[in-house]
Amino acid sequence: MHPHLIKLLGLSALTAGILATSAGARADTASAPSAAPSFKAEPCCNLCPAAHDAKNYTTRYQQNFTTLVQAQGDWLFRTQEDLRTEFDTTPQGYRRLKQLHQAFKSKGVELVLVYQPTRGLVNRNKLNPAEKARFDYDKALNNYQAMLGRFAQMGYVVPDLSPLTNEQLPDTLPAHDFYFRGDQHWTPYGAQRTAKIVADKVKQLPAFADIPRREFETHKSGRMGKTGTLHNMAGQLCGTSYAIQYMDQFTTEPKGEAGDGDLFGDSGNPQITLVGTSHSGKNYNFAGFLEEAIGADILNVAFPGGGLEGSMLQYLGSDEFQKSPPKILIWEFSPLYRLDQETIYRQMMALLDNGCAGKAAQLSASATLKPGKNELLVNRQNLDLRNSGHQVDIRFADPSVKTLQATLWYMNGRHEDIKIEKPETADTDGRFAFELRTDEDWASQNLLALEIQGPEAGSDGQKVEAKICKRNVFPSAEQRTAQIGQ
Repeated sequence: MHPHLIKLLGLSALTAGILATSAGARADTASAPSAAPSFKAEPCCNLCPAAHDAKNYTTRYQQNFTTLVQAQGDWLFRTQEDLRTEFDTTPQGYRRLKQLHQAFKSKGVELVLVYQPTRGLVNRNKLNPAEKARFDYDKALNNYQAMLGRFAQMGYVVPDLSPLTNEQLPDTLPAHDFYFRGDQHWTPYGAQRTAKIVADKVKQLPAFADIPRREFETHKSGRMGKTGTLHNMAGQLCGTSYAIQYMDQFTTEPKGEAGDGDLFGDSGNPQITLVGTSHSGKNYNFAGFLEEAIGADILNVAFPGGGLEGSMLQYLGSDEFQKSPPKILIWEFSPLYRLDQETIYRQMMALLDNGCAGKAAQLSASATLKPGKNELLVNRQNLDLRNSGHQVDIRFADPSVKTLQATLWYMNGRHEDIKIEKPETADTDGRFAFELRTDEDWASQNLLALEIQGPEAGSDGQKVEAKICKRNVFPSAEQRTAQIGQ
């Protein structure tokens, strides 16, 4: 049993240490030999009953962990996320995913989806026998592979990560596990194994042929301590604490080049970009492993706390993307995230079109917002502003504004409340661009007015500019082929 997983029954650590020392001293002075002192021990930190009751996961954050499952040693799993057997989305989600692919393709961007296998699929051998028997691994794997296939049918480039599942490593190499014992993130070793599979797929793409090559090498650069999110949640529910898991860290640098030189050397701006979740952050060196395995520069714009869309939206709104889009965009995310979140697609599609930048505004206004609701745009001339063909571009003078609350009113009295929150960790520009709503029966609605929620009472007024313009309808692959043939 691992030493940090035991507790001495009825004894504090200090008392146990004193007794062990005194027992050893008595053994040294005794005339007859005696056996070494022994203590009864039981595993530490078995989950308490509260952790098995979904009602105790009350906050939005806690619900990401519903419900914790005790596994071998101090391994923990989440029932809904880690042990899921379904990988799917709604018809609306598939429709939007296909539209998104069309939009990127029309920009000349090949979009590579890195859809992570779950901790249950990869590390199911860490489950205790009863939980392992309950987890339908075959069903989960088949459904995971089916989802990869559906992404590919829509035109995405989809590396098959299923060979990473059902990981079986010798007990002598616990530090090389794909995932952390008590955290949802992959270890640097997991990131490295994923990067090799992704790189093999990327190097097969026609778009890769003209990308400048560069050699990279990776070396260990230190150790990191991971206080696991699953362990922290168990601590909140049960009052237990777990040992920090230490793991190797890695750094990747251009081979044979000074580290303080030009960031991209002679290769110019990278033509491959990585967006994604905190898994793509610096701690796990996923971008570095990709550079080494692919042999080309990669611009990594992912940041911790960005979730599914945070780094993607930030990048799409940037000058880097608008002026020089990459040939290949690698998008890393996990099955944790719902893929039918309409507000996310409305933003991505609008930013791919660069909002109302360079377009004639059909309505525009600027104002200093007061606390409460501010009527900013009014369709007094009864213009044709049907949702199906329009988008909104709102810019706050203060780039640190990360929340937009607005109400869209329509000619028939109907309205939509919309709230967009950017991650706290994002570098924001105060801009919120989104398509008018087109799901269900919203496409035919004609806009009457736009209201924006002002700052809290007592705060300084917020200066804002809002525009409504026509949006680009990105052609499908069939339409692009027909256009070329004309």
